[in-house]
Amino acid sequence: MQEFVDFSRELARASGDIIMTYFRSGVAVETKADESPVTIADRQAEETMREMIMKEFPDHGIIGEEFGAHNEDAEYQWVLDPIDGTKSFISGTFLFGTLIGLMKDGQPIVGAINHPVTSHMLIGDGDETRLNGELAQVSKTRELRDAVLCYTDFIHVGQYQNGIAFQQLMGMTRFNRTWGDCHGYFLVATGYADVMLDPIMHLWDIVALIPVIEGAGGKITSWNGGPPLSGNGIIASNGPLHSQVLRVLIA
Repeated sequence: MQEFVDFSRELARASGDIIMTYFRSGVAVETKADESPVTIADRQAEETMREMIMKEFPDHGIIGEEFGAHNEDAEYQWVLDPIDGTKSFISGTFLFGTLIGLMKDGQPIVGAINHPVTSHMLIGDGDETRLNGELAQVSKTRELRDAVLCYTDFIHVGQYQNGIAFQQLMGMTRFNRTWGDCHGYFLVATGYADVMLDPIMHLWDIVALIPVIEGAGGKITSWNGGPPLSGNGIIASNGPLHSQVLRVLIA
């Protein structure tokens, strides 16, 4: 496992170097078929990580947001989102990051969230999570009225889940903010936020988050409370708040 943790760190550093050469550079933005933005930074970062994986672990598979699947039947699958939060990246904010996940037989075993602007790298293996080498832990908040709730896009909640229930949840927390994309999960894993959710996610958005959140002592499920890879939405929390959040959202 340590070998994969160390290699995830190498992938994060290499991709981060590429991303930072384009940050706040006026890089051209294209629109993909799903209406989401993409830049040369996304593509070059993923290309570099794919090349590194194929050189170091030629028998492993790869699933990437920008370039699809390679060696799909492999026991080990690296799951890459080179820039999670491209809208933040092209807007010049630091809330984007790189997601690097590794699955064995379909189950996530290692995950990394790297914020290249702030040089904050979280790596988890399900048993522990470390921020730049130091142990990270979720918060101890036990009541929704004391909780910080994060989410990425309010409109998406109404499009894909129960928007009315989500509004009720917002009103029950201490405060809520759109510190979204991977940064919200980063905040939960490091104890600065208590709940983070997204109503619609892809595989490359989810895999890395699972070992990070669980390694920090938190809980992560699908929107309806099932295994995190079983649905298209995600809820991550510090653990004690999880059942309270689910009761509101799926009532």
